[in-house]
Amino acid sequence: MYGGYYGYGFGLDPTIFLVLIGAALSLWASSKVQSTFQKYSRVRSMTGMTGAEAARRLLNSQGIYDVTIQPVKGQLTDHYDPRTRTVNLSEAVYGATSVAAIGVAAHECGHAMQDNEGYVPLRMRAAFVPVVNFGSTLSWPLILIGLLIGGAGSPIVNIGIWMFVLVVLFQLITLPVELNASSRAVRLLDSVGILQGQEVDQTRKVLGAAALTYVAAAASAILQLLRLVILFGGRRRD
Repeated sequence: MYGGYYGYGFGLDPTIFLVLIGAALSLWASSKVQSTFQKYSRVRSMTGMTGAEAARRLLNSQGIYDVTIQPVKGQLTDHYDPRTRTVNLSEAVYGATSVAAIGVAAHECGHAMQDNEGYVPLRMRAAFVPVVNFGSTLSWPLILIGLLIGGAGSPIVNIGIWMFVLVVLFQLITLPVELNASSRAVRLLDSVGILQGQEVDQTRKVLGAAALTYVAAAASAILQLLRLVILFGGRRRD
């Protein structure tokens, strides 16, 4: 698309392969989490607890009674909202009794526990949201405007790249938050007795697959940033 600007003439921009690698990683991670969730959504937990019931029991076990658990529409739309202190569980999780459903519900409870104790990476991510939204919205428009006005060496282009750096930082901050929530979930499901034996390992596989989506998102953002640095760095050397 921008080959004429970056010294590649009108031929194929070789750095596009960085974007394609990131896209492939994201698609693979998404497929992995979908297939793993579907597999273990067919395994009924021995306790017969639903995702919502397991979530309430986990929160109560940690002395957390002011977090609401509610259903939301969609597939794997589960999330914890620190603003309203709600654990929002998708239709396939809220009322389901599968090992997968309980694992996902426990993961979201892990975020509620992080919020309750003031977990620093979670606080950082929450504070970063408006900044990264601003950066992700402006990064590419600034880069394009800079190209049109002053070429690849324009200060406006550099500002756009730094805006994209905010996106990468957000993805990197997200990783420990999500991994910690999953770690808490697996540990508590075992210690509280909601899941037993091989069920714990099965839940670990579900949450491990879900973690891959965050790793892939971070890798994709880093590859995109690397592409920008290669393209515009190369232009400045010309």
